[in-house]
Amino acid sequence: MAQDKSWTAKEIRQQFLDFFQNKGHEVVPSAPMVIKGDPTLMFTNAGMNQFKEAFLGNRQPSSSRITDTQKCLRVSGKHNDLEEVGHDTYHHTMFEMLGNWSFGDYFKTEAIAWAWELLTEVYGLDQERLYVTVFEGDTSENLERDDDAANAWKAYVPEERILNGNKKDNFWEMGATGPCGPCSEIHMDLRSDEERSKVEGASLVNQDHPQVVEIWNLVFMEFNRQADGALKALPAKHVDTGMGFERLCMALQGKQSNYDTDVFQPLITRLSELSGIAYGKAEKSDIALRVIADHVRAVAFAIADGQLPSNNGAGYVIRRILRRAIRYGFSYLNLKEAFIHKLISILSQQMAEFFPEIRDQKELVEKVILEEEQSFLRTLEQGLNRLDQIRQESQSKTVDGARVFELYDTFGFPPDLTALILKEEGMSFDIASYESEMQKQKDRARSATKVDTGDWVVIEEDDREEFIGYDHLEAKVRITRYRKVKAKNKESFQIVLNLTPFYPEGGGQVGDHGKLISDNEEISIYDTKKEHGLIIHFCDKLPENPQSEFKAQVDSKRQKSTSLNHTATHLLHQALREVLGTHVEQKGSLVNPDYLRFDFSHFSKVEDEQLAEIERLVNQRIRANFPLEEYRSIPMDEAKEMGAMALFGEKYGDLVRAIKFGESVELCGGIHVQASGEIGLFTITSEGAVAAGIRRIEACTGDAARQYLNDKAALLNSLQQELKNPKDPLAGLLKLKEENAQLKKQVEAFQQAQAAQERKAWAQAIESINGVDRLILETSLDAKSIKDALFQLKADKPQLAAVIASKNEGKANIAVALGDAILASKDWKAGNLVKELAAEIGGGGGGQAGFAMAGGSKPEGIEQALLKAKTLLQKDA
Repeated sequence: MAQDKSWTAKEIRQQFLDFFQNKGHEVVPSAPMVIKGDPTLMFTNAGMNQFKEAFLGNRQPSSSRITDTQKCLRVSGKHNDLEEVGHDTYHHTMFEMLGNWSFGDYFKTEAIAWAWELLTEVYGLDQERLYVTVFEGDTSENLERDDDAANAWKAYVPEERILNGNKKDNFWEMGATGPCGPCSEIHMDLRSDEERSKVEGASLVNQDHPQVVEIWNLVFMEFNRQADGALKALPAKHVDTGMGFERLCMALQGKQSNYDTDVFQPLITRLSELSGIAYGKAEKSDIALRVIADHVRAVAFAIADGQLPSNNGAGYVIRRILRRAIRYGFSYLNLKEAFIHKLISILSQQMAEFFPEIRDQKELVEKVILEEEQSFLRTLEQGLNRLDQIRQESQSKTVDGARVFELYDTFGFPPDLTALILKEEGMSFDIASYESEMQKQKDRARSATKVDTGDWVVIEEDDREEFIGYDHLEAKVRITRYRKVKAKNKESFQIVLNLTPFYPEGGGQVGDHGKLISDNEEISIYDTKKEHGLIIHFCDKLPENPQSEFKAQVDSKRQKSTSLNHTATHLLHQALREVLGTHVEQKGSLVNPDYLRFDFSHFSKVEDEQLAEIERLVNQRIRANFPLEEYRSIPMDEAKEMGAMALFGEKYGDLVRAIKFGESVELCGGIHVQASGEIGLFTITSEGAVAAGIRRIEACTGDAARQYLNDKAALLNSLQQELKNPKDPLAGLLKLKEENAQLKKQVEAFQQAQAAQERKAWAQAIESINGVDRLILETSLDAKSIKDALFQLKADKPQLAAVIASKNEGKANIAVALGDAILASKDWKAGNLVKELAAEIGGGGGGQAGFAMAGGSKPEGIEQALLKAKTLLQKDA
C-alpha cells in the first residue's frame, strides 16, 4: 500500500523507537504488565499508566520527552476486549502500545507533525488511505471543539479527511477518575481499491469495520477527572500517544488481519503442527487458533512479570484467560492434553530482544502453564462427568440454567462448552436462568468490593510529601489534603501529610500503624499505603481541626518486629541461593510484625536437610551481627555493580536504594534493623509449593521464634508423657501406629464379615411386587459397606429397587439403588428419589440414575423416610 519496504515486526518496533530518540526522546523499557501500588488498576491497560504520577504532578519524570513500547492487557473494566478476541481480526488481550510522551514540553503541533512524518515519510504508508479525527466538543462538559488539533492537521490532510469525533471516541479517559483530555486518532483504510471506490472510507471510521481501523491515538492530557465528575486542569499540559503495534504491522505488511502478520503467524503455525489442523480451513478452528495465539502472550508475560494464576484478583484474570485458551483447544482443535506450554519457546524467540523477561523467565513460565493446563484438564473431565449426571437427571430437553451456572461456578466449566455438548445430545439449557444466576453473583461481588472514594480536599499546596521514616519515628507534621472513603457502608478517611515517618506498604512490607496527636485529640492511623506518588494514611475519623499541627508517631514496637522479619528475608534469600543454587529468585514476599513469608523459584521440594542448612546459615549471619550498610539514591548501574539483584515485575527508577548486610545486597525500600544481631533468632515454620516452580517458606524471628520453639518443646514434652516413653518418643509413636494399623485391619475384617451376613439377610428380605425386587430397611453398616453391598445385589438382581438407611454419630444416611432392568422399564432415577427422601432427614444429596446417597442431621426422620420410600416404589409398580 504505497510503502516501498517490506517491514518485519522487529524492524517496525525498532524504527519507532529510533525515530523518537532522534527527536530528543529518552527510550525507556516497558513497565511490568501487572500493576502494583494502584488500587484503581490491576493491569497496565494503556501506555500512559506508568506515567500517571507525572501527569498528576506528583513525580518528576526522568525526561520531559520519553518513548517506549509498553505491554498492555485489557480484559476487565471499562477497557474489556476479551469477548472480541479471536472472533475479529484486531482485538487482543495483550498488545503492545508504541508511545511517545511530552511532560509539559511540546504539545499538539509537534505531536501531529511527527506522527504524520513517521507514518508517511518513514514507514511509507499511503496518505490517501489515512483519516484523522478531532474532538467535536461536548456542551454537557462545557468543552469546545479542538480547533487547535484540526488546524494543525490541515497542514497535512485535506479537510474532508479531518473528521469530528464525539466524546466517546475522541475524549480519552483511563478510568472513572484520573488524567484525561481530547484526542486525535489516525485511522487507516486497508480495503481494496475496488471496495474503496464503492464506499467512502470516511463513512466507516469508528464503525468497527475490520479493515478501517484506528492505528494511532494522540491524547492531549489537559484535565484530571474528579470523583464527582468535574474536570480539573492539570498542573501542565502533556502529550500521550499510543499506537497499536499489531495494527501497524498489519498495515505495513499489507495484511487484512493482525493474525496474518509475523507477530502471530509463528504461534499459529506451531499450533497447527500440534493439532494437525491448518489455519484458514474452517471458521471455528480459525477462531480457536487466533484465541490461543493471543492468550498465550498475555498469560506468559503476566507470569514473567510476577503474577501467578490464582483464584482471586489479578491471578484470577490470568487463570481465566489461560482456561479460555485451553477450552478452545479442547473443543475445536481436539487438543485433549496440555499444549500451551509448548508455545513459550516460539514466544521467547520472537520477543526476547525487546522484552528479555520472557527469555529469563522461560522455564518458570513453561512449568506454571503446564501445571495450570493439567489441573484444568482434570477439571474439564470432572465437569464432563457432572454434566452427564445433570443431563440424565433433567426432566426435559432444556436443562435448568441454574445447574449450568453451578457447573461453571464449581468446576469452571464454560457455558458455551456445556451448550455444545448438550446440542450434540439434542438438548439445550435455559440461558435466561443462567444469566440470572450470573448477574446475582456479579451483584454480590460488586457489593462486597464497592468503594466510593471522594475527591481530595486540599488544605495547603505542597510540592513534595516527603518520607522521613528511615531516620525518624515521629515528627511535627501538617495535613495537606484528605478525602472521604465509603466501603461496605463504613466511612473512613485518607490523609496526606507534608512529611511523614510512616512507611507505606511496599516491597512485601506492610504499612506502618501509629497516631496523629494534637493538643486536644489523638487520631489512630491503622494503615499506610502509596498511591500515585502520595503516601496515604488511613484513619477512621478526621481530626476536628485538620489545619492544626500534629505530631505523627509511628507504632515503634510493631515496626521493630516488622524490621526483624524484613532483614531476615534478605538473609534467607542469600542462604537459599547458596544451598539450592543461583537459579533461586524472589517471587514475592510478605513481611509483617508476626512472621515472614518468602516465595522463590525452585523446581522441587526443599529437603529437610537443606532446610536445616538454610536455617543454620541465616542464624550464623544473625550472630555475626553484620551492620546495616545503606546506600540511598544511587544509580541503578552502581547498585548492580555491588551485586544487588533487580526483581522481575518491579519497576525501578534511575536512582535506587541498596541494603547490605555482610554479603547480602538487595534493592529495597523497606525498614531494616541497624545490625543483623538484633534479629536474635530465626526459625522456619513451613515450606511448600505455591505453583509450578514456586516454593514458599514461612518463618519467624525474635520473640516470636523463641515462642514457636518453646511451644514445640512443650508439645514434645506432652507427647513423651502420653507415650510413657521419655527417652524415645518417636519409637513409641511408631509402635502405636503399628498397633493402630493392626486394629484397623481387624475392624475392616469384622465389617466385611458383618456386611456379608447383612447381604444374606437383605436377599431374604426382598419383596417381589409386580416385577420389582423391592428392598427397604435400616442397617447398622457404614456408608461404604452399604454401597458395596448394594452394587453386588444390583449385579445379581437387575430388577432391584432398594432404599437402605443408617445412623452414624448422630447423622442419618440414605442410599438408593436401582437395577438396570428397572432403569430400562421405569421412569425412576436414584438421584431424584434420594432427594425426596432426604427431606425427611433434614438434608440433601444426589447421584446418578442407578445409585445415589443423601445425608442429614435428623436421624429421627429415618422411619418416615422409609415409609415414604415404600410409597414411591409402589408407583407404576
